[in-house]
Amino acid sequence: MSAQPAKLLVLPGDGIGPEVMREVGRVISWLEKNRGIAFEITEDLVGGASLAEYGEPIRNEVIEKARAADAVLFGSVGDPRWGHVGFEKRPEVAILKLRQELELFANLRPAKVFDALVDASTLKPEVVRGLDIMIVRETVGGIYFGDPRGIETLPDGTRRGINTEVYTTPEIERVARVAFEMARKRSGHVCSVEKCNVMESGLLWKEVVTDLHAREFSDVKLTHMLADNCAMQLVRNPRQFDVIVTGNLFGDILSDLASMLTGSLGMLPSATLGAVRADGKCAALYEPIHGSAPDIAGQGIANPIAQILSFAMLLRYSLNLQDEAKMVEEAVSRVLESGLRTADIMSEGMARVGTSVMGEAIVRELDKLQK
Repeated sequence: MSAQPAKLLVLPGDGIGPEVMREVGRVISWLEKNRGIAFEITEDLVGGASLAEYGEPIRNEVIEKARAADAVLFGSVGDPRWGHVGFEKRPEVAILKLRQELELFANLRPAKVFDALVDASTLKPEVVRGLDIMIVRETVGGIYFGDPRGIETLPDGTRRGINTEVYTTPEIERVARVAFEMARKRSGHVCSVEKCNVMESGLLWKEVVTDLHAREFSDVKLTHMLADNCAMQLVRNPRQFDVIVTGNLFGDILSDLASMLTGSLGMLPSATLGAVRADGKCAALYEPIHGSAPDIAGQGIANPIAQILSFAMLLRYSLNLQDEAKMVEEAVSRVLESGLRTADIMSEGMARVGTSVMGEAIVRELDKLQK
């Protein structure tokens, strides 16, 4: 890595966001001290915290800071105190606007089962043991953004809701390329998911992915699966998958389904990436998939692991610090093997700890790994 410090924009957000982000701060401090990695950290407000201070969920200044950063580390947004405001002022607009303004089109959601938590899944241990899959979801196209859309009143007085599933060749190619390149670094298998049997957009999706595979990624295994069958297979035999690539709607549903194979939302990170720029870097945002959990905010009991693992993804994909990313992930695994548990993953015979103790334990394991 160059001598230039890594420029990170840290946006803790609402609820438990600041609490779990503090534990990432411990890991960053450890990396600076023990691995010689320089970070330039800028922190700002988003979501309900920004509404309280500035009257809007995200300011243009924050978006510009995000553009200038090597990566954005996001906490969580959502605050019931702002339930009365209009759609454009909701705390959640902060994350939507960041994705849109930075053109973050590829959401990466890993679903990995740690050996120590295999019994936390609602599926049988033999079904999920060793599970490690990645879902690549297109995030700025498809039915969530297609036109025409809206609700109209018909001549007979009844109403009709309209949403349009739209994808173009470039939109499909760029997210499929992310999936193929990721598979090359994993087990070399991409499963492309759509509904080509009943949707023209799904047929185009399949044709474009197949053509891209033949032109650029013939070394990667490619299979195709209908979305409804994929949902069934994720529950029946999830370990058959390596990388799944799919559109916005199906990705939304399938990634939530896959997340629960692991037993807890508090364990799962995510990344959302933009196009690769001329300097070889891309805009990127990293966040846990859990929400702001206002019911437990301020109690010091939230699980910081998803936020810490999101930072590990940042090390891997934005800073190309593969060894350090693996160290953080291994430290988390060792802490879980030692029996420490936050409330959300607590089970009989384990030791219940709070947010800060879990963070401290992960740093102690990093010390052992460094030696």
